[in-house]
Amino acid sequence: LGINDKPRIYQDTATSKMLPLENYGIKVMSIGFLIDDDAPVIWRGPMASGAIKQFMSDVHWDELDYLIFDLPPGTGDIQLTLVQTLPLTGAVVVTTPQDVSIIDVRKAVAMFQKVNVPILGIVENMSYFIAPDTGKRYDIFGTDGGKKLAEQLSIKLLGQLPINQSVREGGDNGKPIVFHKPDSEQAKKFLEISRNLAAEISKNNFNSNAPKIEISLED
Repeated sequence: LGINDKPRIYQDTATSKMLPLENYGIKVMSIGFLIDDDAPVIWRGPMASGAIKQFMSDVHWDELDYLIFDLPPGTGDIQLTLVQTLPLTGAVVVTTPQDVSIIDVRKAVAMFQKVNVPILGIVENMSYFIAPDTGKRYDIFGTDGGKKLAEQLSIKLLGQLPINQSVREGGDNGKPIVFHKPDSEQAKKFLEISRNLAAEISKNNFNSNAPKIEISLED
């Protein structure tokens, strides 16, 4: 997102909180904003869990459409802390097509289901590569691993993202492709995933809030 600043402090008569940084209409908070660029983050589980709690309680988020946590892979302390601290709408699981990634993703899905967090969908990243000179497709990390997993687990496949140089360059330069090349095929895939996710959230919220009506038919 091209954000390199440090968070400022918001203070009123009662509290003092950090203000999230913002670009492209997206508010962001990261541990990376709070430490030097070259400093490693060497935290044990409880320290990382404490940071997650602080990002919820000590950041002045104001009104949001969605609050999204980008979590590291796995089923460790951070995931469990989040589940135990917030009533989550659901989880989005990201995988690559290869078998090693699919194995870990199965564990993540099982963990979220065990703690009653709905799986909103699966995103398959690095799905394939289109050679720019020949237009030939290469399935470098396997073929449709995330798609097949979604079918096996009856989970929505939100979309498949190919390996693409423009996406990488936009990430490095702080210029998301959906803003700077909105008509490109790559941008359209990100937008498709966003729309699919928004639809799943709306569906999940509707089902959660819908009244349960029992009808008894008497002779």
